[in-house]
Amino acid sequence: MSIDLHIHSTFSDGTMSPTELVCLARHRKLSAIAITDHDTTDGIDEAIEAGGQMGLTVVPGVELSVKHDNINLHLLGYFFDHRQPEFLQALHKLQEGRLTRNRRILEVLRQLGIDIELAELLEIAGPGGQSGRPHIAQLLIGKGVVKTMDEAFEIFLGQGGSAYVPRFIFTGAEAISLIHRAGGLAVLAHPQQLEKSTGNFARIIEDLHRQGLDGIEVYYPTHSKQFRKLLQRLVQKHDLLKTGGSDYHGAIRPGTTLAGGKNCVVPDQLLVEMTERLARQRNTFITEVIA
Repeated sequence: MSIDLHIHSTFSDGTMSPTELVCLARHRKLSAIAITDHDTTDGIDEAIEAGGQMGLTVVPGVELSVKHDNINLHLLGYFFDHRQPEFLQALHKLQEGRLTRNRRILEVLRQLGIDIELAELLEIAGPGGQSGRPHIAQLLIGKGVVKTMDEAFEIFLGQGGSAYVPRFIFTGAEAISLIHRAGGLAVLAHPQQLEKSTGNFARIIEDLHRQGLDGIEVYYPTHSKQFRKLLQRLVQKHDLLKTGGSDYHGAIRPGTTLAGGKNCVVPDQLLVEMTERLARQRNTFITEVIA
């Protein structure tokens, strides 16, 4: 059977609730999923409850934006304690950074003659959701300023765009440490995006591995067979885990779906390997503490 370990809900920038995602995964005959919302774990409990009712395994997950050597990348966290106070405090700091950036982006857009109110942004994000640049892009499309999400990021919201504003994020080492201290695994998300943004992709993987990286998202819809082979070599070289997922966001990204289709089949054996690695790491930690 297939799994999907990279999915976004309405608690960040997805368009389906955790329960709806569990229903869709069950319909697609997946055996397990992870809700990996940006900088928040608020949807995990709902997903776990729905998964228990429908016979679907739900892995606690999150996606964190981080910086390594002035390069932006994303880390996925899995199997951590999503109620751990230290981890929740760190997420709160990231969420405050998002809110500060949102307000600054709206100020810059107003200076450019584009009026978007904070209330509009909060409304489109929905109750309890993490508002961010994809929601601002939706509003820009709705107001006829741009036609597509890609256009919104290219002209206004992405790095180099006229309304781009950076925000507070942790370093890769800090984020990996936070995930580990919460008892989880840290995985590099969609590495092809990192490869395109830097000429020293392998060195960054090596750096992150030294800092404690546990795995790489090998299976991803845009990864070619050739690129997956490259990732397989890096996985073997550094004894890293393989993971995979669709990065599904719902209707905000037309034409996408959960893993399991011909473009992204994620074997459920990977989940077994993840839990085995996690058990070994936790046993090592306990042994070191006792010693």
